[in-house]
Amino acid sequence: MQRRTFLRNTTLSAGFLALPNKDLLMKYFGQQAFKITPLRNNISIFTEKGGTIAFLLNKDGIAVVDAQFPDQANHLIGELKKQSDKPIEVLINTHHHGDHTAGNIAFKGLARNVLAHSNSKANQERVAKEQKKEDQQLYPDQVFGDVWSTKYAKEKITLHYFGAGHTNGDALVQFNHANIVHLGDLLFNRRHPFIDRSAGANIKSWIAVLERAMKEFDNKTIYIYGHAADGYDVTGNVDDLKAFRDYLGNLLKFTESEMKSGKSREEILKATSIPGSPEWKGDGIERPLQAAFEELTPNT
Repeated sequence: MQRRTFLRNTTLSAGFLALPNKDLLMKYFGQQAFKITPLRNNISIFTEKGGTIAFLLNKDGIAVVDAQFPDQANHLIGELKKQSDKPIEVLINTHHHGDHTAGNIAFKGLARNVLAHSNSKANQERVAKEQKKEDQQLYPDQVFGDVWSTKYAKEKITLHYFGAGHTNGDALVQFNHANIVHLGDLLFNRRHPFIDRSAGANIKSWIAVLERAMKEFDNKTIYIYGHAADGYDVTGNVDDLKAFRDYLGNLLKFTESEMKSGKSREEILKATSIPGSPEWKGDGIERPLQAAFEELTPNT
């Protein structure tokens, strides 16, 4: 399929979703509820259900970042096969959560390697054992510590680990020449985040991770985010990093102030907004408030 046809088809898929009875229309026309958006330098993103996927297509092969769920991964694989006869050289996981790694299994026998931070692999194995889902996993066969890098034709991919944030194993995936960085769930664009303390998440450290990213990359970097609230994009620029960093700071500041005023955890969790960050609203606010309360409570 030519690139123009590919882009037209993905645009049509998105257009049908805006129509009434979209499920019936999709079934009739054979369309899928996914969207593929080209960024630059042969790098695109795939969105459907779960964390945002990025992929690189070039003459040396295909690189994929994150895998959503099995059905969604198979939708992506089908589109990749239409676009290229090159092998999938590497599947990279930004972290271990199921909406980013459950689809790994669809790449079994297709991806030459699966790569993640060492803590991410350990977390994936632990959670799979706890949930008795070990048979549904494709674990990373390669791990890295602080930095990992390789070249694919004209593109260079570098993985960075800047410390604990959303978990203790979040990788920042940099496409050096394209100047694109996939942050995984290190950034929830105007959406209240899940802060996985069971996997080593730390809000204070998360703020430092974002600040280091802002120093490491530049003002022209395109960032890819794991999730975004309705009406917001899963890509953006450094201004989103600054806003989310400030949100995390305001979350800690507000929670600490409420605790000092004598409010209980239950009372704090009833809050409906984070002062100073009005763009973050809607459902899910109790999750970061709970995490902040635990982080600020000694011996929790």
